Amino acid sequence: MGMADKKISVTLLISTYNWLDALKKVLDGVERQTVMPDEIIIADDGSKEETTTFLQQYAKTSRVPIYHVWHEDKGFRKSRILNKAVAVGKCDYIIEIDGDVIPERHFVEDHLNVARRGCFVCGGRVMLKEDGRISPSHYFNCIRSKILRAIVMRMCDSFNVKYIKGCNMAFWRDDFIAVNGYDEAMEGWGSEDHEFAARLNFSGVRYRRLKFGGILYHIRHKIASRENAEKNREIFRRVLLEHRTWAEDGVNKYLV
Repeated sequence: MGMADKKISVTLLISTYNWLDALKKVLDGVERQTVMPDEIIIADDGSKEETTTFLQQYAKTSRVPIYHVWHEDKGFRKSRILNKAVAVGKCDYIIEIDGDVIPERHFVEDHLNVARRGCFVCGGRVMLKEDGRISPSHYFNCIRSKILRAIVMRMCDSFNVKYIKGCNMAFWRDDFIAVNGYDEAMEGWGSEDHEFAARLNFSGVRYRRLKFGGILYHIRHKIASRENAEKNREIFRRVLLEHRTWAEDGVNKYLV
């Protein structure tokens, strides 16, 4: 049995950076959800004023409270802004997505149905072409089935980094804090989600793979700079080697 009927409170955490058109599509998808989150937190890695202005207006008509957590643009600092956003959240469970993925209308409902204490969940995404159509190789990822979902979860219940995507991840706030959240030493694109998930796994939080549910549609865009990718991969490799569970530079400094 899932936890959708057990009154857990849910944060939808959305990271964004200077792509308002995409963020609007994401939020349109959120408004169509069969089950709404209890709050929406926008983790903004330094977007310009137009994003702030839009969100101030959007908050006035949103079906749930929406909070905009922003810091100055000093390069790619996604780990830092996610930590700051989680620190202001008030809910038990966090579903994390990126600001370039449109949630299918059952997205939140599907995540809640597979939420379990002592576990974190990672799902995938459906890639869209430039014209907004689904890439043919991703048609299979559009299937939503509770039976197939359960089979995959039973078969793929051990940590496998290739299935980890921070754009579609869910975890308990208490578990996030227990490993000190994201490692802010990881700046620039790459591996921050793998590193965080590995520490969760080493701390005893079990990985669950979500497929055939929790569907997201990824808006096509240019590839981000990979300038710091190797540095981040090295941090991740050390975590795997040493079975680390704690981020030295993490969320604890933002907690009251």
